[in-house]
Amino acid sequence: MSSNSGAGGFGPNPWQQTSWDWRAAGNFIGGGAGTGLLITSTLLAAPDPARTGPLVWLLFVGLALVGVGLLCVWLEIGRPLRALHVFFNPRTSWMSREGFVALLLFPSGLLAMLGVGGWLWLMVGLAIAFLYCQSRMLPAARGIPAWRPKLVIPLVFVTGLTEGCGVYLLLGLWHKQVSAAVMMLAALLVLARLAVWMLYRRNVDASLAPRARAALNVAGRRLLILGSILPVLVLAVGAGFTNGATQLTLAAFAGACVAFAGAAMKYTLVTRASFNQGFALTKIPVRGVRSPN
Repeated sequence: MSSNSGAGGFGPNPWQQTSWDWRAAGNFIGGGAGTGLLITSTLLAAPDPARTGPLVWLLFVGLALVGVGLLCVWLEIGRPLRALHVFFNPRTSWMSREGFVALLLFPSGLLAMLGVGGWLWLMVGLAIAFLYCQSRMLPAARGIPAWRPKLVIPLVFVTGLTEGCGVYLLLGLWHKQVSAAVMMLAALLVLARLAVWMLYRRNVDASLAPRARAALNVAGRRLLILGSILPVLVLAVGAGFTNGATQLTLAAFAGACVAFAGAAMKYTLVTRASFNQGFALTKIPVRGVRSPN
């Protein structure tokens, strides 16, 4: 049997983990974009005392994205009734902590949508906590070189905020609350995400398996061109327009690029770049040769 042939090919060479697949990536994508949308829409959308305006529906979309992400995790479990086991270990598991935060996030979001006083900002705090728990989950897997750098924490966190802002811009065709200032703020978030990505890649590159490095290189080029350069240029052009329809269209296009590139990067990080480091054999025993003391 080959020393690195799939899940059963344990040996000194790296092999790709199979425990987390597209469904785990879906949790990071949906949860990150959803909580990012909850945060950015609360900060950017105009408040509506009647609770019937765009902010209510933006919160609904954000909670729905988080729910889709958690549904992906539920689908990943071989026996779905074991989903309750996620709550058994909050002292050491960031996934358990994410689950507990989610239990509070959804009712607080519902109360915020209904206009109950004070719950909107509590929901924002819980959304930040949920996104932070997500950002700590990958580094907890110490055996995956692409996941264990501490820079993964700000990378996942900033990417979630940026994805949420991208979804906000995309939905601007409907809610129409996109100004030049909002577009410039989105551009700054995109540049911040790119800066953290470049620092992360510089830090992790030497420890990666060749196939993990190749996968991250592809994701990095996509993030640079489609997710950073193109949307920043489009946002800069759109901010100079006075025509509302043109500005909204350019902002929506840029937002779609930003959200898609972030989701694709997370998918690659969780799945295609998730190679184990392999066994480190510092001394290999040889029959008939006595090991020196």
